Amino acid sequence: MCSMNRTHNLKNTSKLVHQEISRKIAIHEAGHAAAIYLGNQQKGLPPVFFLIFIKPLNNDVQSSEFLGNPSDHYIAKVEGGRLIHTLPSSLDEATKDFSAAQKHAYQHAFEADIINLLVGPLAEARYLALRDNEPINPELVNVNALQYYGGSSDLKVVNEYLECFIDSDELRERKMTELFLAAFNFVSERSNWLAITALADSLLAHQENIIECNEIIDVLESGRCRMATSQSIASFG
Repeated sequence: MCSMNRTHNLKNTSKLVHQEISRKIAIHEAGHAAAIYLGNQQKGLPPVFFLIFIKPLNNDVQSSEFLGNPSDHYIAKVEGGRLIHTLPSSLDEATKDFSAAQKHAYQHAFEADIINLLVGPLAEARYLALRDNEPINPELVNVNALQYYGGSSDLKVVNEYLECFIDSDELRERKMTELFLAAFNFVSERSNWLAITALADSLLAHQENIIECNEIIDVLESGRCRMATSQSIASFG
């Protein structure tokens, strides 16, 4: 998954501002990771390998993200996680020799990758809305608004997917709306949101440069279990 493509100059910013930037980035990347693992699982899709990298950048790198020490520049991004490893010239060309069942499975994977890309900026948008006690719905935060939530690079890849998926502009826009709503619903599901915030907390506390796939999954599962535990307690209340 593509990481956010934003530049910040932290030399004159406060520690509080830095922490807020870091929190948004952590939520964004945790959203991608949760969608890759939990979202694909919920759709009955096969598991895929992915990592989260947290590493300092050289001073000459122009586009960067930050996690960690306020004096350092850091990039945090999900690496891997796509079901479609290489985009074909067109969906029809890629599936011309497929059976009907194989073509359906390929299209299902195609759509899942798009949803997983959209979940990152939507998670960031939801975090900011909750932080500021503001409403959030698909009308207030639409597809075009995702660029304001670190989603420019995500939308670029989504559009590349859609261009080889559907020829018609009208049908492409309709499909984008459908998948955007699916991503919005994923982020709005309480158990998924608890998993996202649990992973974001883990990212912010992590001391290593790489968070392995199994560790990410453990954190996501434990975060999702909070929901089951709270529901169980409430049922006895």
